[in-house]
Amino acid sequence: MELETDNIIAHHVDDDSPKRTGTWVSASAHIITAVIGSGVLSLSWAFAQLGWIAGLVSLVLFSAINWYTSILLADCCRDPASGTRCSCYMDAVKYNLGGINTKFCGIAQYVNLVGTTIGYSITSAISMAAIKRSGCFHEEGHAAGCHVKNNMFIIIFGVTEIILSQIPNFNELSWLSVVAAVMSFAYSCIGLGLSIAKVAGGSHPKTSMTGTTIEVDVTKWQKIWSCFEALGDIAFAYAFSTVLDTLKSNPPENEAMKKATVVGVSITTFFYILCGALGYAAFGNAAPGNFLTGFGLYEPYWLIDFANMCIIVHLVGAYQVFCQPVFNKVEDWCLNQWPNNNFIKESRPIKLPLVGECTFSTFRLAWRTAYVIMTTVVAMALPFFNGILGLLGALSFWPLTVYFPIQMHISKENIRPFCWKWIWLNIVVVVCLIISLLAAAGSIAVILKDLYTYKPFTSVS
Repeated sequence: MELETDNIIAHHVDDDSPKRTGTWVSASAHIITAVIGSGVLSLSWAFAQLGWIAGLVSLVLFSAINWYTSILLADCCRDPASGTRCSCYMDAVKYNLGGINTKFCGIAQYVNLVGTTIGYSITSAISMAAIKRSGCFHEEGHAAGCHVKNNMFIIIFGVTEIILSQIPNFNELSWLSVVAAVMSFAYSCIGLGLSIAKVAGGSHPKTSMTGTTIEVDVTKWQKIWSCFEALGDIAFAYAFSTVLDTLKSNPPENEAMKKATVVGVSITTFFYILCGALGYAAFGNAAPGNFLTGFGLYEPYWLIDFANMCIIVHLVGAYQVFCQPVFNKVEDWCLNQWPNNNFIKESRPIKLPLVGECTFSTFRLAWRTAYVIMTTVVAMALPFFNGILGLLGALSFWPLTVYFPIQMHISKENIRPFCWKWIWLNIVVVVCLIISLLAAAGSIAVILKDLYTYKPFTSVS
């Protein structure tokens, strides 16, 4: 969890960040709105692969790990030597661990950021296609094919992001974060409500304690890989190691963040259990990978359309949240490398509606456009919703949620090697590494299987 915090005691050295005014209440809300997002769409599918027992246990286990490591991370928000506030996650790793760990952290964070923007391009396009298909099903009946090619929708999303990416002070448009939070809650609650309505309406599809049945629903290896992929999807749903909050100093920010973590993770886990369990009860072992676009639900079609529109609006803003750090990193690096290059450094002021006066840069236009085109092309080439989510969850869960918080805690507390606490903390690290590797392997296996029958750039919903 990326922490920005205020002074704990007067003599601490601080940075130049704006004054923090957040409380544990605002931090709890920040965690809930950040976590409850596109990851919720695949939870019913994850339950279908794992079954009632393993599905519930996995959700509780991942929430417990996130809660515990976030508690450890909350105590690592300052440089142990000088007391300087850490302005970002990487700073915390630098101050507490240093060396190669800082570079490893940077790689993990930026791979996660780039991968997530690709995943959001895929998800938004699928939702756009679902709106068109929903109208077709309503007019022609549920037995109609109503298949739609996704490429045009991925391109539409990409063009939108190219335009938004040119806003240099996008992070200052705080109202977009509020809109995105409202949208994520809206489509999650609609999906939950529709699942409840389907169950209440007498729908009782096949479910089981172990999920999909071997030799009936899937083959033995499909079951194995799908279960591993489901773990990655759950890990992605709980990914909030890049959440940023601005806590004031009284009470101490680490205490406030711990309280916020308990509240945020508890509410999120309860909501996820409802979505996963009720979605599984509604769809059974045939649960679609995305319970709002897989058309286990057809009516009311206008409500499903509205939910998918909420997904699109949410992801349009969320894409910028994840790509802006990448933009800024590359632009700062280029400016430091070539400070006298006119193409890189020159900019001029322009006025934009709703944004106000900002600067226009030819370099920024070229670089940011190239980045969005790259993510768009990759999304068109590999449009695998569940596989991509599972892989992203697997790649980000272990380093950012488990390894760095635990290792920083060991360093900060000077825990002796091979003492009982050191041993069990490292057991948690190793076990979570194994889980992440299995989840990554499952996701890659499913993506490779899909590639055997899929022709690049011909994705169809």
